[in-house]
Amino acid sequence: MNKKELVESMASAADIPKAAAEKALNGMLMAVTEALTNGDKVTLVGFGTFSTAKRSARKAKNPRTGEMIEIPAKTVAKFKPGSKLSDAVK
Repeated sequence: MNKKELVESMASAADIPKAAAEKALNGMLMAVTEALTNGDKVTLVGFGTFSTAKRSARKAKNPRTGEMIEIPAKTVAKFKPGSKLSDAVK
């Protein structure tokens, strides 16, 4: 499912115009992005938790050349599904 299909699904489920559903989805995505940027977690009970994790710097081998390269440390976004989502997917 892509963003357009998600907007259409939200609009029909909530019986609202597609423009309003897209605006709501964009607002939700912006809020989650801002919270993660600030280092906060976003928990949607039953659905899951969005959070960040720090990956330390490490060395790895370039598969093409065999040369060792340095991969810098970075912060990555994570998602842990909630119990209701996990049960629904089974």
